[in-house]
Amino acid sequence: MASLDIARVLFSLPGIIVGLVCHEYAHARVATALGDTTPAQEGRLSLNPLRHIDPLGFLLIVVAGFGWAKPVRFSRAGLSRPRTDEMLIAVAGPLTNFALGIIFAVLLKLLLLAGLGSGAGIGELLINTVLYAVFINFGLFVFNLIPIPPLDGSHVLFQSLKISEALEAQLYRYGSAALLGIILIQQYAKIDILHIGTAVNSLAMLALRLLGLVR
Repeated sequence: MASLDIARVLFSLPGIIVGLVCHEYAHARVATALGDTTPAQEGRLSLNPLRHIDPLGFLLIVVAGFGWAKPVRFSRAGLSRPRTDEMLIAVAGPLTNFALGIIFAVLLKLLLLAGLGSGAGIGELLINTVLYAVFINFGLFVFNLIPIPPLDGSHVLFQSLKISEALEAQLYRYGSAALLGIILIQQYAKIDILHIGTAVNSLAMLALRLLGLVR
């Protein structure tokens, strides 16, 4: 904590908040569209950050670069095709982050074309904030597709394999602790277990390269 880069945190906050909130809202919206009323009953059909931010997950994403929001709950009983619909609900969040990564990259291009990238001041601050948002949202896209509970990728994997609900419950029981352990090991032992950074950088740089922002 002592070495926390305050400037990095401030530049990151808008991208983190937008990314997490839109991610969870997408889960809620798709679940509702597929027939489940749980997200609406629990107030998750909202873009209010307070409805979606998980304090521990938010702190970790600020400090360690990986974290989560409050999961959107849904009832399989309300879905007409439970396994298929659960996969659709799961991928809605990461795909929203991918779209946001593209949107922020295009916004960055427009800001630079408007001449806001030259010199210091508000323009430079805005450019840095949007650039961080590009990497953050591609990061949320990649991170959430990892098939470790409770991440979205695990829902896709488990439903694809058609594992029993009993086994699924056991895996989810220990998955969160395992994921937290991996995050902390990566952050403090400097061991790259999941290789997320490489994937995120490659994806973000590809988007920036296609827009002519880097060579």
